[in-house]
Amino acid sequence: MADPQTTLLKTCFYDFHIRQGAKMVDFGGWAMPLSYRGIIAEHEQTRKAASVFDVSHMGRLHFSGPDALRFLQHICTRDLSKAVVGQSLYSLICKPDGGVLDDVIVSRFDKYWLMVCNASNRLKLLEWFKANSTGFNYQLKDETMQSAMIAIQGPKVMALLDALLPEPVSSLKRYHFMTQSYLIAKFTVFRSGYTGEDGVEIICGSTIAQMALNMLFKQGRDVREAPMQPAGLGARDTLRMEAGMPLYGHELHENIDPISAGLEWAVATEKPFIGSVALAEIRQRGPEKRLVGLAVDGPRTARQGMTLWAGGHEVGAVTSGAGSPTLGHGIAMAYVQSVCASEGTALEIDLRGNRVAATVVKLPFYKLSKSSP
Repeated sequence: MADPQTTLLKTCFYDFHIRQGAKMVDFGGWAMPLSYRGIIAEHEQTRKAASVFDVSHMGRLHFSGPDALRFLQHICTRDLSKAVVGQSLYSLICKPDGGVLDDVIVSRFDKYWLMVCNASNRLKLLEWFKANSTGFNYQLKDETMQSAMIAIQGPKVMALLDALLPEPVSSLKRYHFMTQSYLIAKFTVFRSGYTGEDGVEIICGSTIAQMALNMLFKQGRDVREAPMQPAGLGARDTLRMEAGMPLYGHELHENIDPISAGLEWAVATEKPFIGSVALAEIRQRGPEKRLVGLAVDGPRTARQGMTLWAGGHEVGAVTSGAGSPTLGHGIAMAYVQSVCASEGTALEIDLRGNRVAATVVKLPFYKLSKSSP
C-alpha cells in the first residue's frame, strides 16, 4: 500500500488524525483514518453517545445556471423538482442500462444545487456529466478541495450541538439543512448521516475547518475528555452495515440496478432520465436477484464475494459482512436469486471451503427505536 503521508490526497483534518494516533489507510486515493481507539470502541461510542467522522474525501459539486435543475433531472433517478429550498434528496446516477454509476445526496439551495458523491466516483462523474451536457446551460463547480465535511453521529449529538452552535439544530427535519455563521465564517448543517443514528453532516470552507474542529472539541481540552470522540472508517462501515445502508463498490456498482438493490423508492420512472427506460422494464418484470440481509451463524465473518448456496445450488454472493457489535453475531448483505430472497429463507455461506448457516432477515439489522423528526 502506498504511504498515505507522501502520495495520497489529504483532508483538512489530516494533521488532527496523526496527532490523535489514527491508523491511516488509502481510501479512494485519500489518506483516511481507519480507527483511533479500535473499531468496536468507536462503533459503541456512536451508538451510545456521539462520534465525529472526517468525510471530507467525499465529492462536493455545485450546479447553477438556468438549466441546473433540468440537467440534474436528466442524470438523477429522483424527481428533484419536488425538493424545496433547504431540503436534500437521496438519488442515484445510472447508465442507460440501469447500472449504478454512483449514489448521491442532492441538496437544493436558493441559487444552486449541491451534490455530495462518493470519493472514488468523483472524477468519473465529472466526465459523465461533461459527456451528457449537450443542450444544457448550466455551470458546474467542483468544491471538494476548497471545503471540508464532517459527520457527527449518535443519540446525544443534537443536544450537544444545540448547546455548541450559534443556532439550535434539533428542530431540523431529517434530510433538511440550514446555514449558520460563526464570526465571519459560514457553514451548513445537514440533518443526515450514514450510521443509522441521528446526527448531522457539516460542510464549511477549508480555511475555517480547523476552527470548526476546535469548536467541537473545545480547544485546549484533551480530545479524550470531550463528549464527542473521533471515529474512523472502520466503525463507519460496521455502523452502516447494521443500518442496512449500501456502499458503492459493494452493494452498488455499474453492473447492478437500483431496483435489485431495494432502492426502488429512489427511482421516479414517471420522469425521463438516463436509464429510466431500462429501470421501468426491470420494475415491470421484477429483478432476477435482490439485495438481502443475512444473520450468520458462528464467529467467522462473511466477506465480499463469498458464495451462497441453497439445496446444493449456488444462489448468490456476499457483498459486505461483519461481526455486529450491537447485535452480537455475524451479519452480511448479499445478492441472491429472487426466489431465495424471502425473509426466513435458510442459506449457506461458503467461508473458504466451510459451509456456514445463514438466514435471510429483513433490512435494516439495526433501527432507531425512536424516529427522528
